[in-house]
Amino acid sequence: MKSFRLRTVTGAAAAAVLGSALMLALTPSTTLAGSTSTSTVYYQVNPIAKLALASPGATPGAFPYTPSQCVASFGFACYSPQDLRAGYNFPSKLTGAGQTIVLIDAYGSPTIQSDLATYDKEFGLPPATLNIFYPTGQPTYNPLQNHQETSWAEETSLDVEQSHGLAPGATIDLVVAPNNSGNALNNAEQYAVDNHLGNVMSMSFGAPEDAFNGNNDQLAQAEAIYQQAVSQGMSVFASAGDSGATEGTSSSTALFPASDPLVTAVGGTDLFLSNRGTYQSETTWNDSISSLCPFGCSAGPFGATGGAPSILFAQPAYQSADGSGYPGRTVADVSFNASVYTATMIYLGFLGAGNGFYFFGGTSEGSPSWAAITALADQAAGRPLGELNPLLYSIYANARAYAADFHNIYGTGQNNAFGSTIGYPATSPGYNLPTGLGTPNVANLISSLAGGGRR
Repeated sequence: MKSFRLRTVTGAAAAAVLGSALMLALTPSTTLAGSTSTSTVYYQVNPIAKLALASPGATPGAFPYTPSQCVASFGFACYSPQDLRAGYNFPSKLTGAGQTIVLIDAYGSPTIQSDLATYDKEFGLPPATLNIFYPTGQPTYNPLQNHQETSWAEETSLDVEQSHGLAPGATIDLVVAPNNSGNALNNAEQYAVDNHLGNVMSMSFGAPEDAFNGNNDQLAQAEAIYQQAVSQGMSVFASAGDSGATEGTSSSTALFPASDPLVTAVGGTDLFLSNRGTYQSETTWNDSISSLCPFGCSAGPFGATGGAPSILFAQPAYQSADGSGYPGRTVADVSFNASVYTATMIYLGFLGAGNGFYFFGGTSEGSPSWAAITALADQAAGRPLGELNPLLYSIYANARAYAADFHNIYGTGQNNAFGSTIGYPATSPGYNLPTGLGTPNVANLISSLAGGGRR
């Protein structure tokens, strides 16, 4: 067994994202709610933490650590794609063959093809079919010009490798925007939808709703794209956020595009598996509360799942029976593993001396994961399932189906993060804002989805 070393990387330009803090910059300034704003919202993917494993294992197809060995050596569990597939009960016969997963990112990664090949070799996965589209031209990777390029390159690696690991037979279409402005990312989404690149689309980014002020041209453009997408039978996913219910602001806020009713918003959990990938338990992801931070919290807090009521969107019909008691749309809808302490392993090859496998987390792990799950469901159904939220909430309304198809995550959890008094509990059975309906028992869920939400 080759020895890995654990290190801490510092500096924005050389850091690996272990989860994605979805932060916001506005140009030129915020305007009042209800007014028309032409300000550009910039979606930024900022590092939460910088922890890494150094290099690949010596034996191809055999990652050299079990989850418990990683915990003993580093204080973090390390989950392979096979661990996650086993833990969430992915059906072994479904790979996503014949399906295409569309991923939207900014800047891209200069080494994504070779990084994916290294990832596949390490975990014994089949080679991927990866198509990369640059609708307005390929940007030149220059992290010294804009440190966000490194963060987005890391996000690109997470999106591509995670979705391929969970749906190894699916084609991946990566659509790259030239920068992280909302307009550029909207244009990338529009290209994917206009050309119907696939039936599943994932967006691991977002901005607090109040940045759009209720009447922003950029928001309206995005909403029109999602309407077009679902009308064409596409399922659309986005991350619910990694900084609790406030997402770094002074008040409760949902993130957009996760808050759009046409988008399935993915929250985060801590997933605990045995060394054989057997599901043991889950909790709400919130490292900032010591009782929720796994394995002694040896490296301190990294983040907490988002989740909050929308101030932009009314309650959609499918959420009318969720029991949350809020008049507007609530986020999240569903969840997936997101803790850095229960990490998915991702390879980065553009950091020079820092190249290697990294512990990754954040709800930006969940969005491409649910896209992969839906690609498998489309394969099983023999047709695109399209807008997923009505089907998911119809399963929730059926107690028998819900118990079989979801892990309901509740108990002591909440998403008050980093000392904030603002947050929402996950203490009662059923739907809650931090984790939504819960995490999937994939094989059972696919059976229900293929049957139109009936079991």
